[in-house]
Amino acid sequence: MVFSPTRRGFLTAGLLGAAPLVLSGCDVFGLAQSQTVNDALGSSEDLARHVQRLLGGEALAPEFEEAEMSPLFRTNGNIMPADPAYQALAQRNFAGFSLAVDGLVERPMQFTLAEIMAMPSRTQITRHDCVEGWSAIGKWTGVPLSRLLGQAGLKPNARYVVFHCADDFSGSKYYESIDLDAAHHPQTILAYGMNNAPLPIPHGAPLRLRVERQLGYKQAKFVTRIESVASLDGLGGGRGGYWEDAIGYDWYAGI
Repeated sequence: MVFSPTRRGFLTAGLLGAAPLVLSGCDVFGLAQSQTVNDALGSSEDLARHVQRLLGGEALAPEFEEAEMSPLFRTNGNIMPADPAYQALAQRNFAGFSLAVDGLVERPMQFTLAEIMAMPSRTQITRHDCVEGWSAIGKWTGVPLSRLLGQAGLKPNARYVVFHCADDFSGSKYYESIDLDAAHHPQTILAYGMNNAPLPIPHGAPLRLRVERQLGYKQAKFVTRIESVASLDGLGGGRGGYWEDAIGYDWYAGI
């Protein structure tokens, strides 16, 4: 993995650690609305992206041993979507859940959770780095995103993959997006397991994105639909994600 020293140093040093933070997740408006924070995050976006690609597009993020897993892995963002359809599925242990894969694909598809869990999986123990300045190491099991995209067949004009989620903030649906390089990275998975157990609802059940070389707010939870698109224009505020639209977080968020 290639780190951006400017970003990592900023996230873990003085500005974010200057005072105790009692925060619920990567959704804290007070911190995010600081122009200093936004400027510092944005200033290293292009650098992080280009350096990662230059020095190894498939270089892996560090992976750890089980003994190194964090005893407490904080939640980020919403912990239970307000959507009645989601809550009904949760009450049935997600029986009847299906994931849509559509957009610029040759074969729009619907996958049940059982079908996804029957596919070849990947397990990885990685570190989650939140924009708030905290980190935790957890174990994730899921299907490589590239496998789902391969079954659907991306069209030649597809450039981005958008994750539509069941949760919302004040009525605005949560979404995130990544480019095709990140989508096909071997550590990019849709996780259904966490720490040797089914993925808990507060951590995004039944499926959450893990894209391990990017910051925590890119790890979309409660994923219900994957859409391939040619452009991010016209999606939400046009910046590629809920927090990018709402408070100016940078889109690539590489670490």
